[in-house]
Amino acid sequence: MIKTVSLAAALALAATTFAYADDDDDDKDLPAGVVEKVEEVLSTLNCEGYEDIEVEDNGTIEIEDAKCKAGVMDIKLDKDGKVIVMSAY
Repeated sequence: MIKTVSLAAALALAATTFAYADDDDDDKDLPAGVVEKVEEVLSTLNCEGYEDIEVEDNGTIEIEDAKCKAGVMDIKLDKDGKVIVMSAY
């Protein structure tokens, strides 16, 4: 009985881990050069890695959950890659 419960718990944990894994395929939908621009800005800000990037109709770029030395940040860039807003939470 204990082995069955342990196995079920392990399988549930493994399934949850796969469900929340990052999917880098989302970057393929972005316009050319956006990922490079974002990574350059993140490097300048002492950040590396992010959860998601969105490009708005007006050209602004939103970086969600950037992992920075100062903490996790949401960063908004103008179409030229300059920081408009940077918020920590």
